[in-house]
Amino acid sequence: MKPVFSFLLFLQLSCWLTAYNAEAQKLYTKNGEISFYSNAPLENIEAFNRSITAVLDTKVGAVQIGVLMRGFEFEKALMQEHFNENYVESDKYSKAVFIGSIQANEKLPYTQDGTYSAVAKGKLMLHGVEKEITVNGKIVITSGVPQLFAEFDLFLSDYNISIPSMVANKVSKNVHIKVLLTLDKKLK
Repeated sequence: MKPVFSFLLFLQLSCWLTAYNAEAQKLYTKNGEISFYSNAPLENIEAFNRSITAVLDTKVGAVQIGVLMRGFEFEKALMQEHFNENYVESDKYSKAVFIGSIQANEKLPYTQDGTYSAVAKGKLMLHGVEKEITVNGKIVITSGVPQLFAEFDLFLSDYNISIPSMVANKVSKNVHIKVLLTLDKKLK
């Protein structure tokens, strides 16, 4: 009877450790940062957002990022109002979501401090439109904590965000996006 008990204890411990290791692979943050910059002839537009949630499964490279559109803060209140009401229609489309994966994830040493180039591929849902995108970035690991950095451009027309003709010379047709995510929490 003793060998059976030992085997069952070993099996239970193995299952617990496997579950623990699988959980330890998922990291998240609720304090990411995203900004965008639009360069236009009459006026540059810049906004920052810290209402971001992101999850990264370092084991398989799956990544998901959610951004509350009303979280973007502008220098001028009128810009913020126009952004939410006229452009991204935040009441109707409250979030932007990216679901994708880090390419060649198996080559990234998440336990070794350093800076590593990374490419994320996936779908970005913005303003009710879902598009495949590829984003180049880097992952910086410091004391075992990964930070994800990315910069890329989006064309507003790709996401059915129209620019009224009366302000067409004030708003650029594309925006430059910057993302910073510090994945410092383990998902339980």
